[in-house]
Amino acid sequence: MIEELIQNFLSERLSVPVRLTVPTPAPDRFVVLEKTGSGYEDGLYAATLAVQSYGPNATDHDGTLDASRLNEEVKAAMEDAAELPELSSCELSTDYRFPDTTRKRPRYQAVFSITHY
Repeated sequence: MIEELIQNFLSERLSVPVRLTVPTPAPDRFVVLEKTGSGYEDGLYAATLAVQSYGPNATDHDGTLDASRLNEEVKAAMEDAAELPELSSCELSTDYRFPDTTRKRPRYQAVFSITHY
């Protein structure tokens, strides 16, 4: 399962928890991985993964900046994911500020297109 593979990969490279859902209680900084689409053609699987980087609750911009920095760490780590033997490619599609209005937490999201076996 691609989610488990990438979760384990990111957990080894980041200093924050990497989960498939928002943990309760939520730590100050963490990452949530979500598969938003998939496909299969000619023996290769395709997956679209959204990686959400959460910063701490803050009344100023520090939480947002922290989420932005964590997003940069995620993107740097995911650049190396293509080296995994199960992956054919891993490309950043886009990333953007994506505040969690339900939890009132600063968050960024990076979306990756992954081709895997």
